[in-house]
Amino acid sequence: MSYEDGSPLSFEFLDHPADIGFRAYGPSLPGLFINCACALVSLVHDVSDITSAQRIPIAAEGSDYESLLVNFLNEVLYYIDGKRLAFGDFTIQELDDVHINCIGLGEPRDNERHRSKVVVKAVTYHQLRIAREGDHWIAEVYVDI
Repeated sequence: MSYEDGSPLSFEFLDHPADIGFRAYGPSLPGLFINCACALVSLVHDVSDITSAQRIPIAAEGSDYESLLVNFLNEVLYYIDGKRLAFGDFTIQELDDVHINCIGLGEPRDNERHRSKVVVKAVTYHQLRIAREGDHWIAEVYVDI
């Protein structure tokens, strides 16, 4: 997984006694949202062999960046669990303070190629943080497992 320009994605998983979290970085707010979506997908299943056979529109709304990120990631989770899709990349088409329009690039999940890792029930507001630090953005997100 990488940005469209080929630069590497940036995220790491965080330890928590009851849940799982991740810290994602992005050179821009859209880049941060992409890395958060990629981190979520990486928690749920193996992402090493996903083709971009389908383009799935994903949209969400929120009252601020935090609620927008939670709602967006829960939409991604809906497509992973409810529609059984495996995403390999994301392209943000529009992002402002209260809504996001994105294209998820992926394919139907294949249990052999996209082996399950963790069952994520929901993305939560627990210890949620989004901040601009210098010339990049950072987010910390925890999910309910």
